[in-house]
Amino acid sequence: MNTRDPEMALHWAERRVLEIQTKLHRWATGDPHRRFDDLFNLVADPAFLLVAWDRVRSNKGSRTAGVDGKTARYIETATGVEVFLDQLRHQLKLRSFRPVPVRERMIPKTNGKMRRLGIPTTADRVVQAALKLVLEPIFEADCAPRGAAFTGRGERPCRALVAARAWKLETA
Repeated sequence: MNTRDPEMALHWAERRVLEIQTKLHRWATGDPHRRFDDLFNLVADPAFLLVAWDRVRSNKGSRTAGVDGKTARYIETATGVEVFLDQLRHQLKLRSFRPVPVRERMIPKTNGKMRRLGIPTTADRVVQAALKLVLEPIFEADCAPRGAAFTGRGERPCRALVAARAWKLETA
């Protein structure tokens, strides 16, 4: 994807992602037992990666580097967004992408105790965001329309539906 005009490229990517998300949601709503094949190609789609990058970059956590020491700003200045996303897409297409173990830090809780905080690399964050963009409309179709996603609804709480969808995706 040509990101020489970043605003236009992002606008185009957001429209494409929204169109595909709408289709995924419509398909998931229309047939609750539908098997979604080939979702992996959507994760590696340049538009999904660009929108995922934008979300990761605009997040306050993007200022924190993972174990590789690279922040979003570093990637923008040293590597370039287009090169970074092309390399990431290439790794995803070859199925050679492997997430890196998170960098762990202990942070204080409100009660005075400490808890672990895992800090993933920027590449891992972008792939996670792209996965979320692909999977969210499918899972949302199974949840209650009023946002009672994890409070349960009748005989089948939404957790069970999400688990069933996840199993269906694993076995596809």
